[in-house]
Amino acid sequence: MAQRSRLRASDDDRERIADRLRNAAAEGRLLSEELEQRLATALRARTYGELDSVVADLPGDKPSRRGRSREPVPRRRLAAPSPLMLAGLLLAIPLIIAAAIALVVVVMTFLVVWAVLAAVAWRVLGLRGFPTPWALARRRELRARGRSRRSIIRGAPPARGFAPWL
Repeated sequence: MAQRSRLRASDDDRERIADRLRNAAAEGRLLSEELEQRLATALRARTYGELDSVVADLPGDKPSRRGRSREPVPRRRLAAPSPLMLAGLLLAIPLIIAAAIALVVVVMTFLVVWAVLAAVAWRVLGLRGFPTPWALARRRELRARGRSRRSIIRGAPPARGFAPWL
């Protein structure tokens, strides 16, 4: 297998090194003349060996074997929960559940009260206030037979062929 220093670098690798040089100059590690000289060398470089020599004396990311400067990020360990945090959690969970149950009870109470009021209004107003499809069909049937609802209520004589049980 070929040595890494002899492998050809890509445009992406050259740009990564150029960014690293610009960051080093921003940190004060390179003078502007050194930055210009190293940038020119990095952008003309053809192999990883030439790129590595440009940033060899700079601290920071070292290129990996594949030429990428990605190093694994160390994982942070989670701290063990403190006893006070556990006690607060054990107290908060039942309170949240109780609040949810109270909210459900309040909503259900409003729904039941609304349903009772609707039933009372239906009873008081009768079918006059809220005609149903069946009431409308019955009204059409009565009109077709020559009688209206009012004439039935007032006690008018039935029309020919009228059956009050229908």
